[in-house]
Amino acid sequence: MNTIEQQLWDYIDGNLNETQRKSIEEKIESDLSVKLQYEELLNLNIAFGEMELDAPSMSFTRNVMEEVALQPVPISLKTKVDNRIIFGIAAFFILAILSILGYILYNTTFSMPDFSKYFSVNLNVEKLLTPTTLYIFLGVDLILGLIFMDYVFRKKLNNKE
Repeated sequence: MNTIEQQLWDYIDGNLNETQRKSIEEKIESDLSVKLQYEELLNLNIAFGEMELDAPSMSFTRNVMEEVALQPVPISLKTKVDNRIIFGIAAFFILAILSILGYILYNTTFSMPDFSKYFSVNLNVEKLLTPTTLYIFLGVDLILGLIFMDYVFRKKLNNKE
């Protein structure tokens, strides 16, 4: 389809803006071959508009689905990845990480500062471990143990069924 024909179809369909529409109208009025082509396309458009669309038969969908069912099912392509490739890539990265870590450790000087000057912890265990805190700790442990036992027994019961 050449550009003038495409422009004429857009003009007939009303898909042009104002400036394009005016330029096509001027071409139609000035050029006889464009005017003849426009009239042919206009008559063709009118003929297409008067045609009735054919509806497919009632069993069209069923016939198509039966034909599709008769076609063989395509086999899915399964590609197998060679494990040696994966292990090789993993070995490369592990070796690279270990070499960087070794380089860092080799070039590091280890010296520990004296923390006793800055940090001192005085824990009074007798104040922290009162009978109340011990009972609370044991009670929470007992509840957690019962929940775990319930989970285990329910799992065994569901497996038997």
